[in-house]
Amino acid sequence: MYDCIIVGAGPAGGTAAYHLAKKGRSVLVLEKDSLPRYKPCGGGVSSAIAQWFDFDFSPAISAKVDTSRFTWKLEDVVEAKIGTKEPIWMVRREVFDHFLVQQAQNQGAELQDNTEVKGIEFKTDYWQVTTATGTVTGRYLIAADGVKGPMAKWLGFKDRKRRLAGALEVEVITDVPNKNLAHFEFGLIKNGYLWNFPKADGYSIGVGTFIGNKPQDFKKILDEYAKSFDLDINNSKQYGHAICLWDGNQKLHTQNAVLAGEAACVVDPFTAEGIRPSIFSGVLAAASINDALTGNINAVANYTDAINEQWGNDMAWSQKLAGAFYRFPAIGYKVGVKHPAGVQIMGKVLSGELSYGDVVGRALKRLIPGFG
Repeated sequence: MYDCIIVGAGPAGGTAAYHLAKKGRSVLVLEKDSLPRYKPCGGGVSSAIAQWFDFDFSPAISAKVDTSRFTWKLEDVVEAKIGTKEPIWMVRREVFDHFLVQQAQNQGAELQDNTEVKGIEFKTDYWQVTTATGTVTGRYLIAADGVKGPMAKWLGFKDRKRRLAGALEVEVITDVPNKNLAHFEFGLIKNGYLWNFPKADGYSIGVGTFIGNKPQDFKKILDEYAKSFDLDINNSKQYGHAICLWDGNQKLHTQNAVLAGEAACVVDPFTAEGIRPSIFSGVLAAASINDALTGNINAVANYTDAINEQWGNDMAWSQKLAGAFYRFPAIGYKVGVKHPAGVQIMGKVLSGELSYGDVVGRALKRLIPGFG
């Protein structure tokens, strides 16, 4: 009987496993794929996550970015220092996710990868989890199996708010002349943006839309963008995937279980940043389960409240900004991206130095005359 079974070995699952194991709890992580496993992701991570851990992330960092380069339809270039205390980390998810789980294992957590969960059942006061290789039991359960995982549905979360966005990404292995520069393109895609993030040995190039669902030719647009860097993506495998954006406060707990990471739809509606919020949810999930194990009968309910208050309230401002910016992107680019302090302000939001609530009201007044 484990204190906690965690389904999913992504940033949320690995984080929760680390913090629970560090508290001396018995933890089992179940992951359907074999680690390390590829995960399509731009891989930008705020160094602010270091505040939640007591180990060095250097082995998991592929590059560090301190400068952003923006374009509007491949022209009208804006290049500026991000302005954060520390650079933005660029990671490869197969390395980063596995590294996090290894830190949890060092604290005593157990991992069963290449183990798909086939079903769950609550038995009076514990969870029975059936996998392809047998049955395991745990007093508490953390569902961190991502946007496509079945755990949320199995736990009864049928009516929660979910807003799916789409992305197409490709990894290109090549020489990278400037590893501290991240590229963002607005204008080629409707209701979103394209990105080109450096790694030690190549680029992660992607396109995503974050409001609306009108069909667009992602493949053609991504190909055009890649050619602007003299890159040919046709010989590289391309990965299309859904992104579950935050769409308002919601219940994230049930009997002896919580949702974390993309299973909880914690992705930023404006930037589609997912790693930092997933890690944050893993920190809070571990704290709530640890409290529950000490006898706090309100602990899992407190998790829902904490996510909604500490993350969701600020994401409401992010959602407002996304609605305005992506509907009027030319204006957004002119008064936001090209604003002298725009890049630095956004960098501080992404690093946690500022909240959306601190800055979005002023930004919307510039975007929408008469707002507020």
